Amino acid sequence: MADLVYPPVIALAKTLFRALDLRIDIRGAEHVPTTGGAVLAVNHISYLDFILAGYGAHPAKRLVRFMAKEEIFRNKIAGPLMRGMKHISVDRSAGKESYEKALAALRSGEVVGIFPEGTTGRSYVVNTVKSGAIRLARAAGVPLIPMALWGTQRLLGKGTPRNLTQRHVPITIEIGAPFEPADETELRARMQELLDKAQREYPDDGVGQWWHPANLGGTAPTPEEVAVLEAKAREAREKRAQEKRDQEKRDQEKRAQEKRG
Repeated sequence: MADLVYPPVIALAKTLFRALDLRIDIRGAEHVPTTGGAVLAVNHISYLDFILAGYGAHPAKRLVRFMAKEEIFRNKIAGPLMRGMKHISVDRSAGKESYEKALAALRSGEVVGIFPEGTTGRSYVVNTVKSGAIRLARAAGVPLIPMALWGTQRLLGKGTPRNLTQRHVPITIEIGAPFEPADETELRARMQELLDKAQREYPDDGVGQWWHPANLGGTAPTPEEVAVLEAKAREAREKRAQEKRDQEKRDQEKRAQEKRG
């Protein structure tokens, strides 16, 4: 079946890149195969990472099918686009189904993109990664290709200033050679190695900047500080959810009382 949605989205993204005059540097594009299945394991530092990671595979003329949380597919705007681009919905309550869809895509010769950290990072180091990328590559018998993005957090990071109109931002897409990691620790190490290189060779000085990791002189929160922030955010969400349930219960009781007269 022809891709009717993906090409126009790519064209729109390129137009945006030109309008913002983003300085995109793709390194290692030769590691993305021009045919056949492959798994891209990508770090996650921005809500734009889907677009930029997919752009990294563009020199090989590949369309990446990303695994993304099911909530995005429920969005009225993003949902139809995600389905049209044949991305893969990940429902945490039905993980096996998502895994099987990704495996089928790989076996049919697609490139599947995965963010092994599972969430958007705020400390700008590679956090603990999950095993899904490794398991899928092994089961499908396809290459596992690590990728590191850097600079995307300056445009639309998690819990950071929104700078979608900022011009001339350098974006680095570092693509590593295919490899067979023994476990998640080895995959994380390779992804961090690529990220270290991208950060080290980045044209803008990040010392003292909010978008730079603390261990390199930036003011981004450390992984430990992020853990505290995430715990507080989770607690606030749970509190709001409980308040909503309590209000719904009160409303039901009120309606029942009104019916009884």
